[in-house]
Amino acid sequence: MAEKTVSQKTQEIDAQTVSPMMQQYLEIKRQHPNEILFYRIGDFYEMFFEDAVTASRELELTLTGKACGLDERAPMCGVPFHSYEIYAARLISKGYKVAICEQMENPATAKGLVKRDIIRVITPGTVIESSMLADDKNNYLCSICARRSRGRWKAGICFADISTGEAYATELNTEKTGTAIITELCRYMPSEILINPAVLDLKEVTNYIRQHTNALVELREDACYQQSVIDTALCDQFGADWKQTCHFAPDGLVPFAFGALLGYLHETQKHGVDRIKSVQNYADAQYMHLSPVTRANLELTETMRGREKRGTLLWVLDKTETSMGKRQLRSWIEQPLVDSAAINRRLDAVEALYTANVTRADLRDALSHVFDIERLTTRILYGSATPREVKALGDTCACLPSVRELAGSCKAPLLEELSGQIDPLGDIQNLISRALIDDPPANLKDGGAIRAGYNAEVDELRDIMHGGKGVLSQLEAKLKEETGIPKLKIGFNKVFGYFIEVSRSYVGSVPDTFIRKQTLTTGERYITPELKELENKILGANERLLVLEHQLFAELLEAISNQLLRIQRTASAVAQLDVLASFAEAAVQNNYVKPTVDDSDVLTITEGRHPVIEQMLKGSLFVPNDTTLDEGENRMLMITGPNMAGKSTYMRQNALIALMAQIGSFVPASRCHVGVVDAIYTRVGASDDLAAGQSTFMVEMTEVAEILQHATRDSLVILDEIGRGTSTFDGMSIARAVVEYICDQIGCKTLFATHYHELTSMDQDVYGVKNYNIAVKKRGDDITFLRRIVPGPADDSYGIEVAKLAGLPDAVTKRAHAVLRQLEASAPGAHTAMQLDFETVEAYNNPTVPSEVVDKLNTVDIETLTPLEALNFLFELKKALNGSH
Repeated sequence: MAEKTVSQKTQEIDAQTVSPMMQQYLEIKRQHPNEILFYRIGDFYEMFFEDAVTASRELELTLTGKACGLDERAPMCGVPFHSYEIYAARLISKGYKVAICEQMENPATAKGLVKRDIIRVITPGTVIESSMLADDKNNYLCSICARRSRGRWKAGICFADISTGEAYATELNTEKTGTAIITELCRYMPSEILINPAVLDLKEVTNYIRQHTNALVELREDACYQQSVIDTALCDQFGADWKQTCHFAPDGLVPFAFGALLGYLHETQKHGVDRIKSVQNYADAQYMHLSPVTRANLELTETMRGREKRGTLLWVLDKTETSMGKRQLRSWIEQPLVDSAAINRRLDAVEALYTANVTRADLRDALSHVFDIERLTTRILYGSATPREVKALGDTCACLPSVRELAGSCKAPLLEELSGQIDPLGDIQNLISRALIDDPPANLKDGGAIRAGYNAEVDELRDIMHGGKGVLSQLEAKLKEETGIPKLKIGFNKVFGYFIEVSRSYVGSVPDTFIRKQTLTTGERYITPELKELENKILGANERLLVLEHQLFAELLEAISNQLLRIQRTASAVAQLDVLASFAEAAVQNNYVKPTVDDSDVLTITEGRHPVIEQMLKGSLFVPNDTTLDEGENRMLMITGPNMAGKSTYMRQNALIALMAQIGSFVPASRCHVGVVDAIYTRVGASDDLAAGQSTFMVEMTEVAEILQHATRDSLVILDEIGRGTSTFDGMSIARAVVEYICDQIGCKTLFATHYHELTSMDQDVYGVKNYNIAVKKRGDDITFLRRIVPGPADDSYGIEVAKLAGLPDAVTKRAHAVLRQLEASAPGAHTAMQLDFETVEAYNNPTVPSEVVDKLNTVDIETLTPLEALNFLFELKKALNGSH
């Protein structure tokens, strides 16, 4: 649970003893004690006292000092204001908050101390700067409000990305509210979390946040959740009828969670909060349930080890052309659908694009010219967009008619619907085109962004600036002619401005209208009313032009902001189109097929392949496999076979194929029929959680318990090698009991891999269990994995052969084979067989056995014999028998 605060020593300084500027700084700092204050002075954001010490350490800046009226200089460091985002981003990533204190008036015209105020507090969940955000990932701020009543917990949880305007909310009212909260946190992965005090009592939630996320946690006071405060926040945001427009559940906690989130945004952002125009309410039942363990095991968006994109399902399917599409794709993968009708709408759209090669190529080309209009619009709304970014929005608008036409030409209902939601935004494109030049500057500091002809005053001021030297030359020639002074010249310096200079020999010819300004050794300098008026025009033109360009640009931003809903709806449609085109392109490139998705209970896959591994092994043959699962006779596949043969790959690929189908993607198979599953649960591999005081076996049993408690008949369960962390008999007993419970009590589709070959007999005892194994070809002591799953149990575990493949020395593997033969010979079953063989031999060949041999047999304890002792005993028996004849 990341949280950084700044030392409070600054608060103890007596403001009366410091300079006026430092008094202003301390007054503002006292209002933001827990943020690092970026205090604007000229072209720098300066930090003082403890903030300076902290920033210099974290940012590796030089720590200097500033006289402030105290005995000691105030510690100070600073960053250039034009590149502050780089430094702010580094502080945010380290868990700090940054308060931006701006000059609220022009220092050149200000009387006395320049007014300053906080314009914004940057926190991990409120970042809008493109340089501080990942293009392919949403940046969510989360708010949780939980309460306990009559021994039962319930909660409201919401997520908002202010960089795009998206907002989602849901009520959680289950027996396992803490687990439900964790599931939602995994779904959205927020970078900042607001909680009410009651959440602190949900230890599993706080432990999860602390141990498994890097989110900054902000504890909000109970006062932030009072009904009157919440009503005001929601009313200000959505209007007086917010209860009808937001569709929050009556008597639920979502209004409190969302109201607290809005209050926090108003505190930190000051303006721009109206970017959030609506809230999408969802129920957990709308999406497939994926636990944190399942998401990690299936490596949907990041790998388990490197936590990178390459090697994930997201990496395989990402053929998107826009940043909006990349974020939408991630969202769809994180939230597979469970409504078969909605899934098939997506699949039909993908099919239409899959078959229309030319249209798909043209659509993807058009999308490649679309900028991130979601985040551009947010920066426009905040007033922080640059002229170049606004021009990018205009360029995007020019591409929208083509995107709309191409999408509409594909006869699929979803594509036609999305086409209709795309507004060409021609009026916005026209406005931007008229207002800005073709290649505007990166920022407005030096002006030059407004197109000629857009504003008459701008054109006039530019004429004055550009024609100023020509006007001065004309005036100089005119004065020479009127006065008859040939060496008269007009000059300029920063002290006097423009002046007329006359050499000493012509001073007597100077007219009375000239006003002496300065005496030189070589002559005199004068001014005239006409020259002064021209000076004011020329010098004032540049300053006035900059002010006017800023004003016109601000008006342009406001005009665009007024069309926010149109732009937001268009951006959403474009993002979805991009993902559907990406699915179609991935299907073409990777040879995927359209799955049949319905509400049946089957999962039938013909020649299924692992979508990620086959891409990682490009150029190598991936062996496909079939799968038949249902909720009847084939509800559990008991899979045996040696390590490294491909059991885990096979099980994961089936889970990924089902998930791919339910996000609307084609799948890696020759045929596929998916009956919608409501959840995927996995228990794959084992890793100690020593930091939490849990052993491998404890982690395994906890995860299995979660599966048995939450899986339903419509779930898909993947269990790999459970029961290994304890003794053989205990582990086998637990594994068998789990199999029986799943088959008899839950009845869900299950893939169960095990090395306990004794469990393969359960197909005779438990309805729904089917044995399968990974085929292996053995030649002597060498084995070859065929990667093919076939009916029936494995005939051997091939552990020593696998160890040999892993590189164990020959001496070790040979000794292992010898020990194995001894163990097999000395196993209880082997002794029994040996004893029976002796009795048979005795009865057949020696009706009368010597008493010496009988005595030896009666007194020996075969169960305690070592292999060597057994051989010696056998030798003695043979010797005794031979001696009797």
